[in-house]
Amino acid sequence: MDPHHAAAALRWWSEVGVEFAVDETPRNHFADDWRPAPFATEPVPPQKAPAEAPMGAAGARERVGSERGRVEIAARDLAASAPDLVTLRSYLESFEQCGLKRTATQLVFADGAPGSRVMFVGEAPGADEDRIGRPFVGRAGQLLDRMLKSIGLERGQVYIANVVPWRPPGNRTPTLQETQACLPFIKRQIELADPEILVCLGASSAQTLLGVREGITRARGTWFAYRCDDGRTLRALAMLHPAYLLRQPGQKRQAWTDLRTLARELAV
Repeated sequence: MDPHHAAAALRWWSEVGVEFAVDETPRNHFADDWRPAPFATEPVPPQKAPAEAPMGAAGARERVGSERGRVEIAARDLAASAPDLVTLRSYLESFEQCGLKRTATQLVFADGAPGSRVMFVGEAPGADEDRIGRPFVGRAGQLLDRMLKSIGLERGQVYIANVVPWRPPGNRTPTLQETQACLPFIKRQIELADPEILVCLGASSAQTLLGVREGITRARGTWFAYRCDDGRTLRALAMLHPAYLLRQPGQKRQAWTDLRTLARELAV
């Protein structure tokens, strides 16, 4: 193990509470007079001091925070410079600062019709979406299609995307760092798609885009104001994610109530 990785391992052990190594002789670690036995019997030759002292936990956090800030600034500047959705997609395809790109099969950018009155935004692609390259095409997507049809809409009449456009390994939840790296792109995508109504599907989308702090079962069915970076304000509705409804079919009644709320708004 090189010095850099050894220092990182020691910092991690210290942060999780490891105070000493266990040797082969049983010890009463609660005794006041117990001290760790000395290691080696052979003298250790002097080693040249490292040019730079190992970074402490606070320094490591500062470095990670600084790197995260640089990634977010680069993403914001790149996204803001996109004049249209085609260019924004090309920028995302060349964006290397989100690690999910290296594990995903392909970018999952959007589906449906830009300029539609309604835009749906979920959390991240799943396995089917990663394979096909379109959002909401698996079981949850098929349920979303049926939900749309129940209020007289087709997929081609709405615009669909995700906060994170690459599939996380094993369909895990995207980390905060991954979400923040992608956030400027979905915000710009919303601006360029120019919907009248933004529908956030699931807790992650509602929390990231609308600043919702309560659970989605309490926030669902509620109208919010979504403020675009260009100064416009959109009406936004929080709804249950279709994947959640597949796991909790008893919640479909609430989803139907929210769909009727959306339909009434579209009828105005």
